[in-house]
Amino acid sequence: MNSRRIFLQRSALAAGALVLPAGLIPFGCASKSIPLKISLAQWSLHRALEKGQVKADDFPFIAKNNYDINAVEYVNGFYKEKATDETYWQDLSRRCSAEGIKSLLIMVDDEGHLGDPNPDARTSAVEKHYKWVHAAKLLGCHSIRVNAFGSGSKEDIREALVDGMGKLAEYGEKEGINILIENHGLQSSDAGYITNIIQEVDNPYLGTLPDFGNWCLNKEWGSTSNNSCTEVYDSYEGVAQFLPYAKGVSAKSYDFDIDGNETIIDYNGLLQLVKNHGYEGYIGIEYEGSRLSESEGIKATKELLERTWNSLD
Repeated sequence: MNSRRIFLQRSALAAGALVLPAGLIPFGCASKSIPLKISLAQWSLHRALEKGQVKADDFPFIAKNNYDINAVEYVNGFYKEKATDETYWQDLSRRCSAEGIKSLLIMVDDEGHLGDPNPDARTSAVEKHYKWVHAAKLLGCHSIRVNAFGSGSKEDIREALVDGMGKLAEYGEKEGINILIENHGLQSSDAGYITNIIQEVDNPYLGTLPDFGNWCLNKEWGSTSNNSCTEVYDSYEGVAQFLPYAKGVSAKSYDFDIDGNETIIDYNGLLQLVKNHGYEGYIGIEYEGSRLSESEGIKATKELLERTWNSLD
């Protein structure tokens, strides 16, 4: 009975019929006329970058020249030494513009917990994110992606996140840069919990970056690779709840079957949700698999996105 209930819920979500709480109904009219816009997340090449096989400076141009992708999402960890180098970001922005490449956002990790219950530590974390807001602005990005982490009870973390995210969103608003929360494990993958925080902050510069994977509730970073997580938030419900606040979507992929479909992520159902919502932004490829090379994984994900999107109503 429980399995049948879950199946029916998921079917309703994919059809755009699930009744969600007021203010969270994300479904508009699906339309084949909505164009698919694909970006490439830098994490898709993290192994090559970490091994020195690829230079971070070249990432945007690799996206265009190797994969015919003209929009990119950066990871701050590959630019730690350049964080406050305005000349660097201005030059990279100029080079990208010359090649017709759009810089969309910077994914920010390891700059402190925005939900730290300690006020001084929380303030420090907020301020450590400022440099990435500024770098994003110089690059011409619309957003930075942050993590909704903290420590203590969920209520303690909630109160701290309302304060920390609120202050960072206020700073982002002054600079014209959105602050996006991604489901990235632990409480950040509880979409209902996060959307309640966003509603309480009530700043249009605080939004979401729903990731098709990363719904693990008891593991930091939230990867659902290999179906090994023991406590998982329903991905259909999570994406549906995040979409009203989404300024980006992350198409996570791990591996593919003989037909080119993702082995554990239902691209058809999740992309139908995205299309039904009327989302017109970029969908970012974030390949995290190990069986295929990073290059092969990126190409397989792109092909799957294009094939599936064009097949949907």
